[in-house]
Order: sequence, then C-alpha cells, then structure tokens
Amino acid sequence: MARFGDGLALGPDLASAARSAVEQALAPLDAAPDLVCVFVAGDDPDELEDAARVAAQAAGPAVLLGCSAGGVIGAGRGVEESSAVSAWAAVLPGARLEPFRLETLRAEDRLIVVGMPEGQEDDVVGVLLADPYSFPVDAFVERSGEAMPGLPLVGGMADGPVRGSVRLFLNGEIHDSGAVGVVLGGEVTAATVVSQGARPIGPDMVVTRAEDNVLYELAGTPALDKLEQIVLGLPEEEQELAARGLLIGVAMDEYAEEHEHGDFLVRGVVGADTDSGAIAIGDVVEIGRTVRFQVRDSGAAEHDLAALLERFDLHVEGALLFSCNGRGRAMFPDSDHDAKILQQAFGAAGVGGFFAAGEIGPVAGRNHVHGFTASILAFGATR
Repeated sequence: MARFGDGLALGPDLASAARSAVEQALAPLDAAPDLVCVFVAGDDPDELEDAARVAAQAAGPAVLLGCSAGGVIGAGRGVEESSAVSAWAAVLPGARLEPFRLETLRAEDRLIVVGMPEGQEDDVVGVLLADPYSFPVDAFVERSGEAMPGLPLVGGMADGPVRGSVRLFLNGEIHDSGAVGVVLGGEVTAATVVSQGARPIGPDMVVTRAEDNVLYELAGTPALDKLEQIVLGLPEEEQELAARGLLIGVAMDEYAEEHEHGDFLVRGVVGADTDSGAIAIGDVVEIGRTVRFQVRDSGAAEHDLAALLERFDLHVEGALLFSCNGRGRAMFPDSDHDAKILQQAFGAAGVGGFFAAGEIGPVAGRNHVHGFTASILAFGATR
C-alpha cells in the first residue's frame, strides 16, 4: 500500500470520468486521504461543475482542491484537447492542511487580496490555483514573500477559453473567479523544482542602463547592438532558435563566479526599438544585475527537467506537476513527455497535475509566475 495515488479517466461523460479518476487515485492508499486534487478538461462549465461535485463525493472528507484545465496529467500520461479528468490523492500523517479562497477587493486605486490564512511557524508549502481572468496572480505571487516570508508557492493558472469559463474547486464548493489553494504545514517533507527549459547563449552581461522593463545598455553597449552581436556569432541552427523566440535570463545569485544552465529567472524578450537601441523584456531589471540571453527548444527543455530531477534529495513517493500548456504537443512529440520524465525519475510514485496557462513556483527562494515551465511539488522522505 502507498501514501500517494493518481488516476486518469477519459470520455465525454465528465462526471463518470471524475468518479473513476478519484477511485483510481484512492485505490492504492493505505489510509483515508488527507488531500485530493482533481483537474478537469472540458468545454461546458456545467459539466465541469458536475464533475467537481462527483469528485468531492468520491473523495469523502479529504480536503479537495482542483480546477478546470486545457489538459490533464495522471497515470503516467498527459492528455490534451480531449475531455478527461485526472486525480491525485495523498495521505499526509501529522500534516496540517489549511484550505483557502482568495478574492480581490477594490480600495480606491488598488486591489486588495483577501482570504490568505495567517502564516504559522511550521508552514511548509502552499499550493495555489488561480483564474487568470479575474485574479492578479502575477502581482500576488511576486509579492507573496512580503506577506508570507519563506513560504514557497507552487501551482498554476486554471484554463478556460473565455472570461467566466474557468472553474475552481475547493471542498465541494465551485468558484468562477479568484483563486483557491491549501497551505501544508506540520510534519510534511516536500521539495519544489521549476524547470524553465531554456539554454543560455552568449556571455554574462551587466545591465548598465535600464528603466522599468526596458534595457538600454548591456555591458556599456546599446542592448540591441549587443543582442545582434551575440546572435550573429551563433551557429545557424541556434540563430533559428533565437529568431523563433528569444529569451533573457536574470541571474538569481549575483555573487556566483559563473552563471550556467538553471541559474537564471527566464523571461521573454517582448520588443525592440531600433532608434534607441533598447529592448523590452517581460520583467523589471535593475541596473547592475547580471543577465544572459537564452533560447528554448525541446532538447533544452528535456535536459533541464531531467537534470533538475536528479538533484532531488528526497525519496519521492508522490508529486504534483504543473506543466505549461505550451510544453505538450506544442513542444514535444506527444503530451506525455513531462509525465514520463517524472515517471523515469520517481518510479512508481503517484503523479498528478494539469497543463496550466501559467505556472507558479519558486526560483532561488522567491515565488514567480512562469511560462513554458514545469513546476513540481514532490513529497517523500529525506534520503
């Protein structure tokens, strides 16, 4: 018997699929679960809600957390663009679980997020699922360290085709806005990893002139000129990768002698101005920070994820996987890629999750919202 289990069921009858997936996840457990996560891929909000209710019934008194998704992960597989339900269940003896629902209130010219439980000394990790249409997830996550010092957040943005179509599930209740989650504390052994799937190109550079998210100079040279120098010096195949989608990494440890693969917070290059020689990126970078351009491809993404999983100092028994909806068939030959990599690394561990519209996870001790990443929360025992 085990402490973690996962299940996957496909078919147009989402309610039946939800019952089957939860029953599969519960089957190997050696006790009643403390936490059950359910992710539902479907187009009809009413059917999503029916599936959530059935899942809550099947889960019993456990804390139930989940959301709608464009694709789901379970039973060693990933499923995209099909009606499907994945479930994941965990027995967490000695753990303290605090479920929460976040809402936003407008106060004059700003939004206030309410609903986060008060932090406890033995908090270990928080799982967060958010509606990207109604909840300021980027601002909340980036500033979470101020309100919840030291608490890693892992999760993803729920998926839906239009505003109002997303559904969030929490303990039998269904919400169409905001965010839901659970804080795990007490006797919980867990580790997080974020695989950004990018490969550095060119040298490290110090930002010598910048304003907000616009970089004017890198290493004393106009940023666009520096970029062109680097790209023209690359092999032809890497020039093609850069042309398809250039990225930039911001070094997380300014004191490291060298910055290599995995040492950066990766953000997109979103624009350039030939007149000023400036480039705009998807984050604010201060003068004096070290940056390095990056490219992304399937090979880099596969190597990065496998390499990061090798660093785990846990004997992993179960894991939640939040994989970008651009990492399935859009990046790899099939939808199973990330699930298979975890299966190879963790063996028979129960792994469940979904393809997210944005992933949440810590890099270098700070919580961030990412794109094209795999964000993982693993449970087990210290080796």
